[in-house]
Amino acid sequence: MSVKSPKIQRRHISGIFLLNKPLGISSNAALQRVRWLFRAEKGGHTGALDPLASGLLPICLGEATKFSHFLLDSTKRYQTTIHLGQSTTTGDVEGDVLLEKAVPKLDEALIEKVLTQFIGDIQQIPPMYSALKKEGRPLYELARKGIEIEREARPIHIYDIQLLSFTENSLTLDITSSKGTYIRVLGEDIAKALGTYGHLTYLHRIQTGHFELNPSYTIEYLESLTEQQREQLLLPVYASIDYFPKIQVPEGRSEYFSRGMESNIDHCAEEQVVVFDGEKCLGLAEITDRKRLVPKRVLNL
Repeated sequence: MSVKSPKIQRRHISGIFLLNKPLGISSNAALQRVRWLFRAEKGGHTGALDPLASGLLPICLGEATKFSHFLLDSTKRYQTTIHLGQSTTTGDVEGDVLLEKAVPKLDEALIEKVLTQFIGDIQQIPPMYSALKKEGRPLYELARKGIEIEREARPIHIYDIQLLSFTENSLTLDITSSKGTYIRVLGEDIAKALGTYGHLTYLHRIQTGHFELNPSYTIEYLESLTEQQREQLLLPVYASIDYFPKIQVPEGRSEYFSRGMESNIDHCAEEQVVVFDGEKCLGLAEITDRKRLVPKRVLNL
């Protein structure tokens, strides 16, 4: 008779862990592993990385998930290598070779000239191998069956592209982009602008919003720590909105705020603010032009 392993006792724990996701596993698998190690009741990640991509994957636990959309919508920064001369079905090394074309002779001036074409507001057609849905089905499911459908181009913004190095058939770049940018597609488009084909062989995210990658914060590192040591690595529940102004709740109004009720406040600015009662964060609020403090996200800590 098989013996069932004891059920893990989940905890009401909140905070953000800046995971360095390894290659070879999905973002959801990484999230579930981190959540299990913290014994967290709930958790979510803030922008998926493909299994063949690595790097910064902020994991929001507990009440921190209430602010996760700010990280989903934030600027991202990557380092990537584009192999030139071949395109693949997936835009990276996971796919089969699709097309081949000779690589023209490269020099730094030519590459820099091409890269500047992609900085700013551009239109990008999402790839078939993506989680975008058509009539409720992810596009990658259709792509695996050899079905390709028309996709509309979407606006994205590329803030910066830095050339780190190049060889006769590869480019290594540092790219800062808006949400919704597919670096695989950008790599393919850069290769085409150089007169050839291309696909990614390396993709590593080093920044999400104002969070930067700590290379040592791996799953293996978490596994080596005690539960108490792991908790010390968690950023505050409000860390994803730490750049918003911080104010104290009006005296005697803490409980009202936590119930989602508005309060009068002697403050003129119309803006979002992080609200505290002493050192305890109560949540995110908006101050209206009528000097009213309106709760937008209330924490249950």
